Amino acid sequence: MKIKCVLIDDEPLAIKVLQNYFTNFTDFEVIATFNNSLEALDFINSTPVDAVFLDINMPMMTGFELISLIENKTKVIITTAFREFAAESYDLDVLDYLVKPIPLPRFIKCINKITTEYNLKNNIKVETSKGDSHIFIKVDKKMMKINIEEILFVEGMKEYIKVVTPDKTYITHKSLTSLSEELPADRFLRIHKSYVIALNKVKSIEGNRVQIQSYNIPIGRNYSKEVKNKILE
Repeated sequence: MKIKCVLIDDEPLAIKVLQNYFTNFTDFEVIATFNNSLEALDFINSTPVDAVFLDINMPMMTGFELISLIENKTKVIITTAFREFAAESYDLDVLDYLVKPIPLPRFIKCINKITTEYNLKNNIKVETSKGDSHIFIKVDKKMMKINIEEILFVEGMKEYIKVVTPDKTYITHKSLTSLSEELPADRFLRIHKSYVIALNKVKSIEGNRVQIQSYNIPIGRNYSKEVKNKILE
């Protein structure tokens, strides 16, 4: 089941930017867009909606006024060019506050928040020990969602990295250090300047190599002591 979203903004370009972002996330569906607050309010109060992306400065009725008239518990995300309304918006229990122009990484964090709230509301259990259950990486101009539990290891290749899972390998333009910071530190370990592995996927360790499924991965000299302590503890 897709997470249903509505976009409300009197600037067509702002709506277009969000629509383009949403094409990268297959779990989400933009079911309507509005540049009129009254029409949007009528739709939201009569149609099941999971999340509303709402501009503050709207004609006829401000975004804050619209929020006060929403009858259900739809989650609201403010999108605005003004930072100064953030405190007031959180008093209205908005889920997130996005400042235009909205960078894609910041949008992804918002998407993760919405997903978490949606799962809680619908009693959807996500298997994860700490933090998020997935990460997003850009592959061929598309943001791909990868479940953290499926990752076997990540290999750095100069300006690119390779994320290896049992079924597929993903290559993206990103540094190994940057991606490793997105992974749970208690479940992943850097064992070489070019490798980060999933600790629970290690099958064996022999000499200066670890085996994960059919892959034999080298252990860097500077990482050897920490790796063996961590894996053999």
